This record gives sequence, C-alpha cells and structure tokens, in this order.
Amino acid sequence: MNKAFYIFLLSIIFINCDKKQEIERITTLELRALLAKDSIQLLDVRTPGEIKAGFIKTALFADYFDADFYTKAKNQLDTKKPVYLYCRSGNRSETSARILQENGFKVVNVLGGYNQWKMEN
Repeated sequence: MNKAFYIFLLSIIFINCDKKQEIERITTLELRALLAKDSIQLLDVRTPGEIKAGFIKTALFADYFDADFYTKAKNQLDTKKPVYLYCRSGNRSETSARILQENGFKVVNVLGGYNQWKMEN
C-alpha cells in the first residue's frame, strides 16, 4: 500500500482518539415524560442545602462538591442503565456526567437543572 494511505489511516486514528464522547442532553419536559412512563436512574448532584429547598421525586443524591463524589454516585448506580443527572442549572451535572462517562456510565444531562424543573412543574 502506498505511503499516503498509511498517513491517512493514522490521521483518522489520532483524530478519533482525541475526541471526547459527547454528553447526551434532554430538557426538563423530556425528563418529566420519561419519569411518567419509566423508572430511571436520576441523580441529583446538588448540595444538601439545595436539596432541602426541593428535589425531583425518585432522585438519588451525590453532592458534586464532596471529595468522594464518584464513589458515592457509583455505589448507588447500575452501570448497565443510563444515568440522568441534574443540578441547580445544568453546569455541575454536565461536569458530573463527564466523570461518570469516563468511568463507563451512559449519562444524560438535564438542561436547566432544578431551576428549570421548578419553573415548568
């Protein structure tokens, strides 16, 4: 085979290895529809103080700011099922989703977080 083909093949491999897998995202309206029909793994990554102000029924909890966040989350979750994550506005849950995704979880970030959920529900 010619040299150009090998260069092309190597460039494809390096480009694909460097890309991070995209985090799937859904709206709070889509989450509400899922919760109405299915039992899903829903993880709230807010602080205990934030949770006192309200939370989505059936949610599990693991504070993103805890030093052992990953361990607390992992111990509550099934790696074979998708994990839907939310926080106050969607930023911490996006970062939390990356952590879980890098450790083999299929993750979905809820856009707008609990603030959006409260406005719509």
